[in-house]
Parts: sequence; C-alpha cells; structure tokens
Amino acid sequence: MELLGWAPFFAEQVPAEGGLVARRVVAVHRTGHALGDGESECVVPLGRSWQRLPVEARPCVGDWVLTDALGTRIERVLERRSVLRRVASGGKLDFQLIGANIDVALVVTSCTAEFNPSRLHRYLALAQDSGIEAMLVLTKADLAEDVAAYRDQALGLAPNIGVETVNALNAESVRAVGRHMRAGATFALLGSSGVGKSTLLNTLAGRRLQATGEVREDDGKGRHTTTGRFLHRLPGGALVLDGPGVRELGVADVEEGLDRLFEDIEALAERCRFRDCAHDTEPGCAVQAAVLAGDVDESRLASYRKLSAEQHRLGTEIAGQRHRGRKLARLGRKGRRGDGVGE
Repeated sequence: MELLGWAPFFAEQVPAEGGLVARRVVAVHRTGHALGDGESECVVPLGRSWQRLPVEARPCVGDWVLTDALGTRIERVLERRSVLRRVASGGKLDFQLIGANIDVALVVTSCTAEFNPSRLHRYLALAQDSGIEAMLVLTKADLAEDVAAYRDQALGLAPNIGVETVNALNAESVRAVGRHMRAGATFALLGSSGVGKSTLLNTLAGRRLQATGEVREDDGKGRHTTTGRFLHRLPGGALVLDGPGVRELGVADVEEGLDRLFEDIEALAERCRFRDCAHDTEPGCAVQAAVLAGDVDESRLASYRKLSAEQHRLGTEIAGQRHRGRKLARLGRKGRRGDGVGE
C-alpha cells in the first residue's frame, strides 16, 4: 500500500480487529469506485446509504477507505489529510469534491490567451485553504513569443509560489516538473480544459494515460477530454490525480486560503482609515496607496476584491441554507408530534 501513499496517519485509524481492509480510491466511474491496495484493484458501487449522505461525507478519488475482506463494499472513509472542493455549477448551492489526501497542487495554465490571473488566484486560494502546497506550470511555451512575460506574471501572482514553463510535448522540457515530484506523494493537476494537462501527464508517464483534444481557435478554449477522476502512478513513484478541466471554478468556503494568498493586502487593509474599506475610492485607503506606489499589482487587488465578494455571497447563501434546513427540521418534528396526538 506504500506504493499508493499509505502513511502512519492512515494506519492509526484502522481498527486492530474486525477484518477490514484499507484500500485507496484510484478512480471514480459512474458504475462505481475503483479501489487499489498497490497490488490489485476492485470496483465497488456505492450503496444507497452512502448516496443519502452529504457529498463531503462520501468517498472521492484519493480517499483511503476500509472495505470488507472481499472488497465488495465500502464500510468507512478514513480521515483526510486534505481535500479539494469546488462549488458545483448550476443554480443550486452544492459542492463537488475534486480529490482528497493531496500533497501538491500543480496548477496548469498555458502561455496563450487562456492565461488568466483571476482564475489562477482561484486555484491557488483553493490549495492554500486546504494546506496544500501549490506550483504553477505554464505549458505551450513553444508557442509563445515572450515566455518571460508570462513567467513574470505568474511569479507575481503570489509569494513563494514555484513556476515552471514547459513544452508539454517535449520530455526533456517536462523534466523540470518531474524533478519536483517525489515518490509516494500525491499531486493534483488543476486547470481549464485545453491547457495541456493530459499531454503533460502523458509525457511525465512516458506513455498515453489520457486522451488529448484540440483547442478551439475562436476562443482558445478546449473540450473536456478527461471525463472521470483518476489517480495514476508514475514510473518514479509519484501519484497524479487528474480529472475534467474546469472553465468556471466556483471556489468553496476558502476564507483562510484567501487570507494566506493575499496576506500582503490583508496586512495593508489593517492600516486603512475605515474598517469596512472596499479598497476602491475610499479616502485613506492604504491598499490603493500601495497600488499607486507600485507595491501591489492592480490585477492582484482586483482578484482579491472579486474573490472576497464571492466569499461573502457564498457565506450568506450557506447561512440561509442552514437556516432553512433547521426550519424544515423543526416543522418536521412538530408534524410528527401532531400525528402522534391524533392517533
């Protein structure tokens, strides 16, 4: 199991008796979850009892679970060291798990029109909130006229974030990323469709693991070529979690991640004249003063304001959802008591 990232943190959660077996979720399909122990795999469908639980309580790719000895059912999900989640698309407030027990997030973008600082800030905040180390990988360096300009933009997104620029089709170029990938650690590929995540994965593996697709010329966006979530083991022993690209990343409740990612702006905000300063046109704004002085990039402040506003809206929606849930629960209890009286 060590081949799949087994560690004492998980071993301590396994009961000495009961005959349960630890396996890792290495893929999620519509028909069930593929579980591995480092030597063999089995596919286990989730029963109705699991489907009734909240999304975050169900097993996802990267999870370590306990099964019966024959591997026919999942009995329990072990506590996670980390988890990545996003707000699911659609009008209803719901969450979607990207993966669990991830050590490093490889945020992939390209040296093309797809490069979007605001979107990259979202991915970085997602990783920071989960306590996951992050690194930016800029693909398609062979297509850019000024690779250094993209690299400089990437380096300015956040302090202490590593950046590698590569041609994902070239094995020699991709070695720059491979040098960061240690055996037994789990890396997650995050990024939009069409940025070259599948190509990068295939080159790192030295063989075709995922299908690759073309990018539309009119808007530079790609189509989803990866339709499930998979955990792959590379020749050097590193584990890579790959899943569908996300064009619009709705970040979940990542307030702590934003604080870490924008700690410089948060520190400046403490010196603003007004406690509720929006860092826009208010007098005495220390953040805007830093922008004018060239100490804070204007696009970085724009991302901070946008993500902070989104987090505020999300917090309001979550609070409202919880309030409605408690109200329905109270009405349900009253209804059951009323039924009992009439019997």
